[in-house]
Amino acid sequence: MSSTTRILLGLLSGLVAGIAVSVAESPLLARLPAVIEPVGALWVNGIRMTVVPLIVSLLITAIVGSHGDGVLAKLGGKTLGLIAAMIAVVTLYTALLAPPLLAFLPVDAATAASVRAMTGADNVQLAELPPFRDWLVGLVPTNVLRAAADGAILPLLVFSILFGVAATRIGDSGRELILRFFGAIRDIMFVLIEWIMFVAPVGVFGLVFPLAAGIGLSAAGAIAYFLVMVAAMIMAALLLLYPIAALVGRLEFAAFARACAPAQAIGFSTRSSLAALPAQFDAAKSLGLSASVAGMVLPVCVSLFKFATPIGRAAGTFFIARLYGIELGPAETLLLAGAIGLLSFYSPGIPSGALLVMTPVYLMFGLPVQGIGILIALDLVVDMFITLSNVTANITLTALVTRSDR
Repeated sequence: MSSTTRILLGLLSGLVAGIAVSVAESPLLARLPAVIEPVGALWVNGIRMTVVPLIVSLLITAIVGSHGDGVLAKLGGKTLGLIAAMIAVVTLYTALLAPPLLAFLPVDAATAASVRAMTGADNVQLAELPPFRDWLVGLVPTNVLRAAADGAILPLLVFSILFGVAATRIGDSGRELILRFFGAIRDIMFVLIEWIMFVAPVGVFGLVFPLAAGIGLSAAGAIAYFLVMVAAMIMAALLLLYPIAALVGRLEFAAFARACAPAQAIGFSTRSSLAALPAQFDAAKSLGLSASVAGMVLPVCVSLFKFATPIGRAAGTFFIARLYGIELGPAETLLLAGAIGLLSFYSPGIPSGALLVMTPVYLMFGLPVQGIGILIALDLVVDMFITLSNVTANITLTALVTRSDR
């Protein structure tokens, strides 16, 4: 049985069992959510303990490993500029559209209070945003270990980038040692995450069961509403890529649609842009795009460009805030979406990787970390649509970069 099937079974089992407890209204069964809730909390803690070393090791090995091969120089300002612009657009799109759509989700104060209590997040409060000066000064950590302990992700990213760039300036032996050391940490974290995801069905059950027991049948309705909403938002963004490729990228609309279809099918079924990379190369070839440019741009896109990730992850975060009764103002909404958009560049290439690195963002804004576990449980569906859109965006970006050649 595949891991996705096992996780889905854990989700459905927790949902059905929790709803059954809610409907039964038995005093004895009512005690079960409090007994099972620590199981979900333990699983979430297992995820949290891998986040900092995983992000740091991934970033440092990527920078040090690229030394001397000219990857950064080959990218060029055009490719990076297009990636940044498209991520900024979808991030703003999500921040403006998702909260109004989620306002229709029927979650009253009593339901939100029940959710918070049942999932161990009854003391969650929205954190106040720091003054801009403090935020700016805090980008350079005075104590890296403390920043790691506090989960201060942005200062850690700044330090990791500077450390990685500095490591490229030392001798070959020292650089190789750094690469091997952080490469080993990265590989160890992947093993730990593999173990954590192996027990994911149990952890997901421990998260969903108390949730469903607390809000009953409305849990199924809330989850269905969220899944339909986020899938529709992602598909709307995907459909906009077709006229962009045709009008701006100077491609025939029907030819672009036909060329993308095989890569889209592979991406949707495997939830992996990497698995769909050969099909993306075939799409670029069939569209007459420059083979040399596609050979450089598409691998970069698979590694760096996560077009639909900000949509799925930011909308999911707003869903969790709504579910837990946490009010987000306009500033918090924009900053949350922006932070998730930036983190999309550092998503590990593993299932639900973009969700794993969002823990510090949740802590910064006072959102319940338990919500990440809930989103992981729902990610089977969401990630299919995200990967489908990401694959299409990769081919679109390649068409835009090669526009002048045609």
